[in-house]
Amino acid sequence: MKVAVGASSFADGNDRIERLFAEKGVELVRNPFGRRLTKEEIIRHLQGADGLLAGLEPLDDEVFGACPGLKAIARIGIGMDNVDAEAAGRRGIKVSNTPEGPTDAVAEMTLAALLAICHNIIPSDRNVHDGVWKKRLGKSVSELTVLIIGYGHIGRRTSALLGELGAKILVYDKYNESASNVTFEEGLSAADVISLHASGRDEIIGTQEFGMMKDGVIMLNSARGGLINEKALYDALKSGKVSAFWGDALWQEPYGGMLKECDNAILTPHICTYTTKCRSNMEMQAVENLFRDLGV
Repeated sequence: MKVAVGASSFADGNDRIERLFAEKGVELVRNPFGRRLTKEEIIRHLQGADGLLAGLEPLDDEVFGACPGLKAIARIGIGMDNVDAEAAGRRGIKVSNTPEGPTDAVAEMTLAALLAICHNIIPSDRNVHDGVWKKRLGKSVSELTVLIIGYGHIGRRTSALLGELGAKILVYDKYNESASNVTFEEGLSAADVISLHASGRDEIIGTQEFGMMKDGVIMLNSARGGLINEKALYDALKSGKVSAFWGDALWQEPYGGMLKECDNAILTPHICTYTTKCRSNMEMQAVENLFRDLGV
């Protein structure tokens, strides 16, 4: 039996996973490029494969039709936007993900980004390296009203961490009315900080929504780049409507877009889940899911 890996990195230094594949006699074929695969590349990569440990490569009916031996897909992570689960189901391909594995790591990095922004850590570091001794006045988390958009595992954990530091928490979840304590419009207009944890790929924040926000709002996005209109965010950062932005899930990856021009945009290369504990837990859960679905 053969399992292909679509994820750009997998089981680096995790001897436990390596041993598990060897014990079960399953051939493991890693991503040869160390980056997200294109559709053409994943089709070639899946030839002869029974299972896929999936990253963010495109997995649609065209891919499934070109890989008739594929029986199961185990997504390493929560998001399933790149997987056409309906098309997979029609072809008898089992699909799974790891919804709980990334929770702590993503929430921690969201908090880290907010603390870095509030305490001016990045510009202060640059100043000192440049020989400039400048003290900047920041804000405590307890001064802030934070809107959490999307109240799944990560949204709830982020809310809990910020609440422990004294932030006032507002919640809006389109699909969970019982969790929401504000409407979308109320939250946008009241928040000092907006943190996106919503599912899906549909744009929810554009020029109109920026117009509802306070001047100088901070925006955090660990979910999907496409939830925010990139040009509208660029304009808001340049005008000061948004004082600072952190994004880990960007519009294109690798990212070469217009936000690179904005000094008040902190951009990270989709690394929220890149802690040793998080990667190990997600990868092991995905392997277990895949072996279960393959009957290994």
